[in-house]
Amino acid sequence: MQLEKWDKMKSAVAECHAVDEIAQIRNQAEAYRYALKQARESPEVVKMAAEIKLRSERRAGELLKEIPREQGKRNDSTLSQGVTKLVSVLEENNITRQTASKWQKMANIPEEKFENYIEVQKELSTAGMLNYKKSLDRQERVETTETPRLDGIYRVIYADPPWQYNTDFMDKYGHAKSHYSTMSIDELCDLPVADIRADDCVLFMWTTSPKLEQAFQVIKAWGFKYKTSFVWDKVKHNFGYYNSVRHEFLLIAGRGKSTPDVKKLHDSVISIERSNKHSEKPEYFRELIDKLYPNGNRIELFARESVTGWETWGAEL
Repeated sequence: MQLEKWDKMKSAVAECHAVDEIAQIRNQAEAYRYALKQARESPEVVKMAAEIKLRSERRAGELLKEIPREQGKRNDSTLSQGVTKLVSVLEENNITRQTASKWQKMANIPEEKFENYIEVQKELSTAGMLNYKKSLDRQERVETTETPRLDGIYRVIYADPPWQYNTDFMDKYGHAKSHYSTMSIDELCDLPVADIRADDCVLFMWTTSPKLEQAFQVIKAWGFKYKTSFVWDKVKHNFGYYNSVRHEFLLIAGRGKSTPDVKKLHDSVISIERSNKHSEKPEYFRELIDKLYPNGNRIELFARESVTGWETWGAEL
């Protein structure tokens, strides 16, 4: 009996062409899902209700995306009418812009991949589907980005690795993977940095407090020994599990003779207010490295822009 009901609702979702109707189906499915879960029904039955909810949200996203397109195209004078209509539809159905954005993201998932996710997942949720969408986006970025080659021999190596966190908490607050492709510890350790270091070489590597322990694994894998660190006091705070984090570490590691050419000692704690661009490091630190090590070839790994006097390597260049 329940299977017949779910099939009927599934058909209604596919045939629906009005936002208010699909929103009603979605709310009904969510009410069913919650009641079934409270009643400790089987996971299979709960999943059926959750599936209708996700299908409704995806269909709602499709309908919401169509509204401006029906009213006008970009650079068309009627586009503002389309935006006004979209806002009106959201208000009439008590749909927040944040919710509408989530549903439209789900609508951008290719149908084949959406159906595959529904089939293989034991539990279904909006958050899970959105995380799946992010993983598809990351995979697409990786597949369409040619990995640059590492070559040359360098005395100074400056690196800002794209650390991978894999936590819902960090994801919620604008984690790295939503800004650029991240790398696992194994992927970072496997980079052929050993092939480009000089016999006498120094490594400057950025890391955060949560990744401090793993950073030493990367240092060792690249063939260096940890020496000391600078602390960047970012002034502005970031979210953290145990405290409000406002600093990052610039670790210094060496191989062979790695002490600075210039013997002037600099303060180990440097306060520079961070910018609003994710993970952007102050230019001050690269200039500091130049002062300490004016001699020898130098390369910046995971660079975002070309810098005079430096070789640069990174997918964003």
